[in-house]
Amino acid sequence: MKNENSREMRFEAVVADIGRATEFVDQYLEEQDCPMKAQMQIDIAIDELFGNIVHYAYPQGSGPVWVRVGIEPDSECAGRVIVLTFRDCGIPYDPLSRKDPDTTLSLEEREPGGLGIYMVKKSMDALSYEYKDGQNVLAVSKIIT
Repeated sequence: MKNENSREMRFEAVVADIGRATEFVDQYLEEQDCPMKAQMQIDIAIDELFGNIVHYAYPQGSGPVWVRVGIEPDSECAGRVIVLTFRDCGIPYDPLSRKDPDTTLSLEEREPGGLGIYMVKKSMDALSYEYKDGQNVLAVSKIIT
């Protein structure tokens, strides 16, 4: 996934860096003329995914989070694909393995949690997770035209 059309930056797994990561990605997306609707969906994904790392990856404190953003051509759709990757050295956790919440139930009837990752699954075109070399690697993709 690493190419000259991507950028990566290291952050700390702290709430204050969620905004910094969003600004980093947004600057790149604006340079790529990303449509505003897609950028807003990506921003929500950043908030949710980085937020999960902040709250769960490092139970004893904080640690590093690397955010990579890149763009690739999409031959199937004659468009482009924004690829956003999060890496951390926290405890292994695959948020994609969690069962989707039953959105037909009322808030009182639903189990707590899981709605944020569900929204990310619904708004992104592809998601993947792997635990490799002691790191969680979560990637999301969004097709843009």
